Amino acid sequence: MNASTVRPLDGRSLFRLALCLALCASAAALGGFITAPQIPGWYAALAKPAWTPPNAAFPVVWPALYALIALALWRLLDRAPPSPARGAALAALLANIALNALWPPVFFGLHATGAALVVVLAMIATLTGAIVKAARADRLAAVLLIPYLVWIVYAAALNAAIVVLNR
Repeated sequence: MNASTVRPLDGRSLFRLALCLALCASAAALGGFITAPQIPGWYAALAKPAWTPPNAAFPVVWPALYALIALALWRLLDRAPPSPARGAALAALLANIALNALWPPVFFGLHATGAALVVVLAMIATLTGAIVKAARADRLAAVLLIPYLVWIVYAAALNAAIVVLNR
């Protein structure tokens, strides 16, 4: 799609954007609801690697990442032309968002750090698939997901270190 064929934002497009933002905000709210009570007690007591970010970093990083995820999802839904790559990217990204919502209950709710590691590895796989497919359907959507992938790889390494340090 070149600049002369870009569709203007209309009510339907803005509604889709609002839905994408609401979906990502719901995943964020669920994570925060489950995570916050565990930070001062259980999480604080875990042995963590020296490269663990300060707790104050998470409420800064995650909202930015959720906004990028929502924008990428919206671009795939609203801006990308229908194609098999678009459908595959949407399916992978929606699976990733579901896994993203699952991780806090597993890690913080159940204190199942090993199972949470499996979830975050599945997140990496689905997100990588989403990026590869999105690059064929809407390059900007793929680019918007790269910071999230970097953070999730870092989170997986942190999760793995916590598993090892707390055996």
